[in-house]
Amino acid sequence: MTNKYINIAKYLKEMAEIQPYTKAIVVPVSRDISSGRITYSHLTFKQLDQESDCIAAGLNRAGIERGTKTILMVKPSLILFSLTFALFKTGAVPVLVDPGMGIKRMLSCLKQSDPEAFIGIPVAHALRTLFPKYFSSVKTFITIGKRWFWGGLTTKDILKITKKPYSLVETKEDEIAAILFTTGSTGPAKGVVYTHKIFDSQIKQLKSQYNIMQGEIDLPTFPLFALFDPALGMTAIIPDMDPTKPAKVNPEKIIEAIINHGVTNMFASPALLDRVGKYGKNNNLKLPSLKRIVSAGAPVSPKVIETFTSMLTEDALIHTPYGATEALPVSSIDSNEIILETKLLSEMGYGNCVGRALDMTCLKLIKISDEPIEKFSQTLLVSKGEIGEIIVSGDVVTKAYYKNDTAQKLSKIEDNNKIWHRMGDLGWMDTNNRIWFCGRKNHRVITKDVTLYTIPCESFFNQHPCIERSALVGIGPKNDKTPVMCIELSKTIKKNRKILLRELRDIAKEDDMTKDIKLFLFHKCFPVDIRHNSKIFREHLAIWAEKKI
Repeated sequence: MTNKYINIAKYLKEMAEIQPYTKAIVVPVSRDISSGRITYSHLTFKQLDQESDCIAAGLNRAGIERGTKTILMVKPSLILFSLTFALFKTGAVPVLVDPGMGIKRMLSCLKQSDPEAFIGIPVAHALRTLFPKYFSSVKTFITIGKRWFWGGLTTKDILKITKKPYSLVETKEDEIAAILFTTGSTGPAKGVVYTHKIFDSQIKQLKSQYNIMQGEIDLPTFPLFALFDPALGMTAIIPDMDPTKPAKVNPEKIIEAIINHGVTNMFASPALLDRVGKYGKNNNLKLPSLKRIVSAGAPVSPKVIETFTSMLTEDALIHTPYGATEALPVSSIDSNEIILETKLLSEMGYGNCVGRALDMTCLKLIKISDEPIEKFSQTLLVSKGEIGEIIVSGDVVTKAYYKNDTAQKLSKIEDNNKIWHRMGDLGWMDTNNRIWFCGRKNHRVITKDVTLYTIPCESFFNQHPCIERSALVGIGPKNDKTPVMCIELSKTIKKNRKILLRELRDIAKEDDMTKDIKLFLFHKCFPVDIRHNSKIFREHLAIWAEKKI
C-alpha cells in the first residue's frame, strides 16, 4: 500500500465547481401519448455533487463506511449516479454484476464478494429474500423505491437533504475502490479488483487518447461507461433502451437521443453500432453533431465501421479500443486507419488490427501456454511477427482478482515490482508496432498437423455477401481437433444452401490457412455474450457442432 491519497469522487467535486449548472446526467422518463415526444429529467453537476453528499452522509448513518463491500443493483437512473459517487466518497466498495448473466451465476458472484451491504431496487431485494443463503454476510439493506415485505432502510432514510458538504474519505491509491465482475464469456465470472489509482489512470488515459473536452455530451449505451462521464466533465444522456440487449436496440430511439441533445460522443458495442448503422444508412440519415464514437467489447468488423461512417461528417472518427475488464484501454485504432489500410489486410487473414499500445500500457507477446506462469522471463517472448499470447502491465491494468486464487495463478505473472496480466487473447505485432488480434486463446483449434486461429480464418468467409458472420470451432480430442466452420446467414440475402456450401468449400481451398476446413454447419443465430451481445460463445457452438456432426 502507498500513502498517496486518491479518491475518484474528487473529479465530480471539481466539475461541480467548474461547471455547476451544466447538466451532468439526463435520463428519459416518459413519452407524450399524442405526439410520442420524449421527456427527460436531469441533475446538474452541482446537484449531483450535493445529492451524492447527502447520500454519503446517509450511508454512514446506516453503517456503510470505508471498506464496506456493497452490492449495487440499481437500473441506469439519476439515483444510480448519486449512489455510486456517494459510495466512492465514503470509501465504500461497490460490487457490480451484470444481471443478464442469469440468476444462478449472478448469485454465485455476489456470494463470492463477501458483501456487507445491499442497495437495490425492489425486484433485487425480492431475489435476495428468495435466496437468503447467498447474502448471509449482508448486515445493511437499503431499498431504492418502495419497500415490500422485507426490512431495512429506504431511499428516504438515507437521502435527508442537508447543505453541509461531505468531506471525501482520504482513500489511498492502492485501496479497493470497486469490485467489477467479468461476463464469464470464456469461463466462470471473476471479481476484478479496481483501486482508486486504476480508475484515476483510466480517466486520464481516456481524456488524453480521445481528446475528450469538458462540456461534451455523451450517449453511453453501456451503463458502466456512463459512470466515467461526470469525472470526464461530459453530460451523460442515458438512452431509452434495455442495456442488457444492445443487439436488439431500437435504432430510432438511439438516433432520437443523439439529435435531441446534440450528442458529440457515443460508446456502443459492435452489435449496437451495426444495428443503428444499417438503419441510418438505409434511411440516408446524418448525425452531424457526433464527432467521436468509441466501440468495444468485441472485434469491430470494417464492414460495420464503413456502414456507420455513412452517417458521420468527414471529421468524425470511430475508435475501437482493445481491452478487457481487467485492463482497459490497452490499445486503440481509428476508422481512418482501418478503412484506408488495415481492412484489406484483415480480409487477407492478418487478424483484426487493434492499434498500438497506449501511453500507460506496456504490451508484450509471449509463447502460448495454458499453464500458470509464476515469474516473467525474457525467454517467454516470441519474435516480432509471430503469434503469441498478449500480456499487459501498467497503471490501467488490474493486479488482482477478489478471492480467486485459481484465476490469479492463470492470469497474472510476477515481474519484480509489477504484475503482468495475461489477456487470454492471441495476436502478433507488425513492424509498425501495431497489434493484430487473432482470437481468444481458448478458441484456437489444434489439429493433428496445425493450429488454426479463429479471427484470421473467419475473415475469408465473412466477405461472402450471404454470410452475416462465421465462427470456427473444433470438435474431438484436445490436440487432435477437427475444424468446423459455423455459418450465420444474412437475413437479407438468400441463396440455395447447396450452392452456398460449394462456394464456401472453394473459399477454404484457396488459402493455406483454411485448406483444412472441410466441415460447414449453418446456425440460425449465434449465442453471444450478455454484456455487449457481440462476443460469439464459441464454446456453446462447439458443443452444438459436436452433436450435429
